[in-house]
Amino acid sequence: MNLAVLADQHAAGDPALYEGGTWFTWGEVRRRAGAAAAALVALGVGPDDRVAIVWPTSVDFVVAYLGVLAAGAVAVPLNPNSPANELGRELKVVEPAVVLAAGAAAAVPRVPHVVLPAEVVAAMGEKAREARVWEEFSAAREEAAEVAAQDTAPSEGAERAEGLEPTKPATTGPEAGADEEHHLHPTPRQESDLAVLLFTSGTAGDPKAAMLSHGNLMANLRQMLGIPEIFRADDVGLVALPLFHVFGLNVALGLCLATGAALVLDTRFDAAASLKQVHDLGVTTLLGVPTMFAAWADAPGQDANGPSPLAGVRRAISGAAALDPEVASRFESRYGITIWQGYGLTEASPAVSTSLGTGRNRPGSVGRPLPGVEVQLVDEDEEPVLDGDPGEIWVRGANVFGGYWHDPKATSKVLADDGWLRTGDIGVIGEEGDLFVVDRSKDLVIVSGFNVFPAEVERVVASVPGVAEVVVIGRPDASTGETVEAVIVAAPGGAVTEELVRAYCAANLTRYKCPTSIRFVAELPHGLVGKALRKALRDRPA
Repeated sequence: MNLAVLADQHAAGDPALYEGGTWFTWGEVRRRAGAAAAALVALGVGPDDRVAIVWPTSVDFVVAYLGVLAAGAVAVPLNPNSPANELGRELKVVEPAVVLAAGAAAAVPRVPHVVLPAEVVAAMGEKAREARVWEEFSAAREEAAEVAAQDTAPSEGAERAEGLEPTKPATTGPEAGADEEHHLHPTPRQESDLAVLLFTSGTAGDPKAAMLSHGNLMANLRQMLGIPEIFRADDVGLVALPLFHVFGLNVALGLCLATGAALVLDTRFDAAASLKQVHDLGVTTLLGVPTMFAAWADAPGQDANGPSPLAGVRRAISGAAALDPEVASRFESRYGITIWQGYGLTEASPAVSTSLGTGRNRPGSVGRPLPGVEVQLVDEDEEPVLDGDPGEIWVRGANVFGGYWHDPKATSKVLADDGWLRTGDIGVIGEEGDLFVVDRSKDLVIVSGFNVFPAEVERVVASVPGVAEVVVIGRPDASTGETVEAVIVAAPGGAVTEELVRAYCAANLTRYKCPTSIRFVAELPHGLVGKALRKALRDRPA
């Protein structure tokens, strides 16, 4: 089994990805991914080697991702907008054999205080001194990829993704056979072999790399496709989500790979521009986070009496963060489209439940568990709660990850011996069996679907000269779901300022982790053992 085999199952002439005014066929995607895989193999990259992908959402990201998997290596998607310090810390953890970077991230080799074990950095765009240009890097092995793909179909006995055979008919006409000779022929891997490392704040502690195997990711695709309405081969999906986030990677892109559907890559989200794309490109499925649906609900320009730009959309799916019922109501009132919610987390590859397919859309409900996913609610003694009572959500299934990279202590905190994943989220099961996520037992702040662990932000703020103590909390926000607030006690005689704190955070944290609110107080509330009481601060008015 190799997840990359999914890309080998679709007609070469069928549209696969759209970016910047151009449709790319499955044949073209396979040709380029095969060249990338051959180039990596020629560098000596093999099974279990890590390859960091530091790119924005783009066709090149997809090509690199498939190429890494096809070579048998482990893909490590990273945020290309991360400050050098944060990117350096992540690279040091995973020790990549190769780093593939684009744009501003081409400065990866110069991240401070990090000696990269990478053999090469392949960069799109401007050429960094230590880098090769991506096109040159992959083109150098184009001929090798051609030789490896002489057959016009997978060889006898070639693996297929069981249960995920394509249902989309092959395109006919002169375009159909143009690229038929291009197949990936991915390196065989076992279900338990590592496919992806994704950094997450996790359910316990600081950001760490979650280990997702080929079997985890493939299982979750099967589980999602157990809901007939979720995605079809004739769909055209729109994704403005970052592909280094698990929602974009294995829901949006994963379902596209599994079904042969087409995917429009909205590389820089703008509500009005994306509405035009939806109309012009025949988009049938919207995949987004709550902030995107809020922006679409309020986007200017639509004539109240004119045709809706979303007239061709048959389903809208929101995930990664809780959807405000008021936003859902505004969106449905304007476009006549129901937003179906889901629940998941990186450690579950990610989807756990969805309201899609239940026939009802209760405000605040994230629906029922996917086929093949078990969910139970437990109390503080890890015993099942009574019907209607809240409890921590535990998840079990083939989609549950294998643990955190080189962190057995954190892994043991979230994975029980019998395979249950302790999510740290508090839920309630309604009378009709629907799951409602009502709270978190962990201190995580979720900003536009991205996890922010307060301790990481607190360490940065605490390093600012003149800060005596700091606590970071989440505050409700109509646009992003939550926003980060830093509550600071200044040292006696200290000269710390809000501007200084913001500058430190900007230099050391990705933008969504930076506090949008900074509040100075005379003292913080403390418990009996002297620990600052984060909950007490959250309960106080801002």
